[in-house]
Amino acid sequence: MKNKVREITSRKMPYPMEYRIQKLNQYLMGWCGYFALADTKSIFLELDKWIRRRLRMCLWKNWKKPKTKIRNLIQLGVPQWQAYEWGNTRKGYWRISNSPILHRTLGNSYWRNQGLKSLEARYENLRQ
Repeated sequence: MKNKVREITSRKMPYPMEYRIQKLNQYLMGWCGYFALADTKSIFLELDKWIRRRLRMCLWKNWKKPKTKIRNLIQLGVPQWQAYEWGNTRKGYWRISNSPILHRTLGNSYWRNQGLKSLEARYENLRQ
């Protein structure tokens, strides 16, 4: 499962974010439907977190230039000084994807608005 998600959220593949989310939803809903019989809610929670982090990494890479990163962070509601600090960081994509600034601005509600379906919600729905 993780290999398939890595393939969809690969940094080197120039997919638009809408396409990535569509493919992830399609794959994950089927996967969750198959494995929802197991009593493993914590695993679904951890996978949800990991998938959102992978998407944050892809989005950070798509922004490419520091100027674009700063502009997009300001649009997401980050103070200008903080956006400048994080937009010009030299840390890698994976490390930045777990930073408090991206974790807060690109949180659950952001991805829900983008159309990403939650594994946890699907699991709870199937377990009833």
